[in-house]
Amino acid sequence: MRIYIAGPCTGYPDQNYPAFHAEAARLRALGYEVVSPPEICAPHLDWDGCMQVCLAALPTCEAVAMLPGWSRSRGATMEVARAMSLGMRCLPAAEWARVRAGRLAGRAGA
Repeated sequence: MRIYIAGPCTGYPDQNYPAFHAEAARLRALGYEVVSPPEICAPHLDWDGCMQVCLAALPTCEAVAMLPGWSRSRGATMEVARAMSLGMRCLPAAEWARVRAGRLAGRAGA
């Protein structure tokens, strides 16, 4: 399963990239294919440019892992709203280990 990571960046130290990188590594260790904004957005892009890249990448995924704080992020809320409109499964990032283990079914929002 290919999972997109949605989370806050603006206003966080190092754009919150350490949290994105840690979650990407954790999800990959669980066997998921991951799309993470820090890995697909070129460093020279501004917020609008990164959102264009991210929103274009989102439909290539099957699900979304939401980092803590995502609901207070303008970009992440846009990503999750778009994902839900596409019928994608959206869960807090920590829940994907339970999904892999087969202990969580259905769709969930925030």
